[in-house]
Amino acid sequence: MRRDELFQQVAERFAFPLNDEIKIGGKYTPVLLDGDQAYVAGQIPRMGDTVHFVGDAGGSLSLEEARRAAGVSALRALTLIQRACGSLDAIVSVPRISVFVRSAPAFTLQSEVADGASDVLFEILGEAGVHTRTSVGVLQLPKGAVVEVDFIFRVRTANT
Repeated sequence: MRRDELFQQVAERFAFPLNDEIKIGGKYTPVLLDGDQAYVAGQIPRMGDTVHFVGDAGGSLSLEEARRAAGVSALRALTLIQRACGSLDAIVSVPRISVFVRSAPAFTLQSEVADGASDVLFEILGEAGVHTRTSVGVLQLPKGAVVEVDFIFRVRTANT
């Protein structure tokens, strides 16, 4: 099965709207192609106009809710890559992701939250989804979101 078809199945499971505009929160580009590298700006769990999973992990939100939020953030990033490259089959690898988790003071399971994004990448991209990762607990994130995830992808372009 092609990655784009897998992506559609996973998006349906998350109730993620595939045709919505990906809104950004400032004066920047959400994805920048530089040679065979695609840099995706930090993605929060926004679907349409609504930021889902607002709060802190281990406080107002459970570990499972925070993991799901990380998965939604990964789906947003994959949507941006699909639109920029024409297909997720253009992805060669995912060298790195960084996961920022808005955390309650005693919460120490940031890595488990980050697994939500990693699981989505592995499920859709297979071996190409293997990546290095940093997960960090923070006090606040944009729009009160529980997670923000940024990504570096290596992609096939007309020149590579």
